[in-house]
Amino acid sequence: MIDIVVISTTGDQIQNRPLSEIGGKGLFTKELEEQLHDGRIDMAVHSMKDMPAVLPDGLEICCLLEREDPRDAFLSPVAKSIADLPQGATVGSSSVRRAAQLLNLRPDLKIVQFRGNVQTRLRKLEDGVAAATFLACAGLNRLGMADLMTSAIDPGIMLPAVAQGAIGIEIASANDRSRALLQPLNHRDTSICIAAERAFLRALDGSCRTPLAGHATLAGDVVSFNAMALTLDGQKVFTAGRTGTADDAGRMGLDAAEEIRALAGTDLVS
Repeated sequence: MIDIVVISTTGDQIQNRPLSEIGGKGLFTKELEEQLHDGRIDMAVHSMKDMPAVLPDGLEICCLLEREDPRDAFLSPVAKSIADLPQGATVGSSSVRRAAQLLNLRPDLKIVQFRGNVQTRLRKLEDGVAAATFLACAGLNRLGMADLMTSAIDPGIMLPAVAQGAIGIEIASANDRSRALLQPLNHRDTSICIAAERAFLRALDGSCRTPLAGHATLAGDVVSFNAMALTLDGQKVFTAGRTGTADDAGRMGLDAAEEIRALAGTDLVS
């Protein structure tokens, strides 16, 4: 028998301020990880996109479920795509990654902060607060709301967040029983791709203040990884790409991070 415990995190509770101002990604994990440490729960289920680059000592992600669509979804009542938005339109987003990539594509656009659940964001669009916003395709698909998206954005136009679309299960490293139970659920291809992406994130100490993007794909035993860092205003973009074997996925992420660090220098937000 499995008991499901619903835990409301600080990130869930505070909806009126950007994550970058109030503590970053750890606000979605702190309460769950405290209960893992205390033994009150045996497993914590996370959206890997929201996981900090480095986990607390004594905790680990031991299982990754098969990845959903990693792309960003474009939602707008007035345009079919980013390119179709009217000149000077207002776009709602709380993601520094999406905002920076958007400003790189369309520096004429104005960004306003959007946080909250799907219904909250749709209501803001209906009220005219913004002409468009973004969500993850994965989230809309899992909620059965794929029909709400105007279009899915090709990664060549907007590179996804590291680990977007992946669900990870975190345990205490000493909990061998939970690890054994979860191991059959681990999806190999997803684990390989996420290894490259999160190695990139860790190497650059990625946080909610840093416009970073990274996306890996696997075909046979060949991993292709594309990475990006931007300045907050989107005016400068630094990219790197790697191709290698599945066994080299983590090293590829590290190598891409070092290349971007060398290219960006002091322009990289820390």
